[in-house]
Amino acid sequence: MLSILELFTEAQPVWSTADILEALETSRSTGYRYIKTLHEAGLLDAMYSGQYTLGPRIIEMDLQMRLTDPLLLASHGVLEDLVDKIGHSALLCTAFRDSVLCVGECRAPQGPANRFSRGQRRPLFQGAISKVILAHLPHHRLKAIYPRQRTEIENAGLGDSWSTFRANLGKIKKDGYALTVGEFNPGVIGVAAPILTDQKTALGSVGVAWEEKVRRDVDVEHAVLAIKQAAATISERLLEKQGS
Repeated sequence: MLSILELFTEAQPVWSTADILEALETSRSTGYRYIKTLHEAGLLDAMYSGQYTLGPRIIEMDLQMRLTDPLLLASHGVLEDLVDKIGHSALLCTAFRDSVLCVGECRAPQGPANRFSRGQRRPLFQGAISKVILAHLPHHRLKAIYPRQRTEIENAGLGDSWSTFRANLGKIKKDGYALTVGEFNPGVIGVAAPILTDQKTALGSVGVAWEEKVRRDVDVEHAVLAIKQAAATISERLLEKQGS
């Protein structure tokens, strides 16, 4: 039933009952029951003549998350300070399935709009914000990810074997940050640091990006230190909240 919600995308925001039933590959009675249940819960909204969109309950839930999400609350003021120090937009991300989801952002006045923002996903193997989370995932999870995503890992330059994959992630983990150049946009530098649990596994990451040619005033070493400090502050706040 919940897989119905994943049908709705920016490219196809409206689905007919017939198309939903066809995509489900289940009996018509079961499909109708699923649609009815989601509609009554406010997760689907009936537009007209059997056409559905995502429902108003999702908007309500998003507001609740903005007001109560521990990761987002712990980042308040931190991302703003990071923007002041570096002069470019800052992002707050978390792992979601085999991807990374942006959950918060603070835009710099001159920062490009909609490069990556709340609610958008990126692959787990590309970009600094993703790679720094990947490097701090528990060993058993990496062991599960590698055989399933081996081709993507190799294409991302993270290694053509389990040993080289672990070695590359080990370096990121030792450094405490990840730096990438041009992995999503040519000439764009990305730097990110992990938000860690008390077990030193990644709960999320903080990152910034800037165009090398446009922002030659950005000192990479200064940016790395500021981003690592921002991530450490958020990590400490979460641990304090957990202990209280």
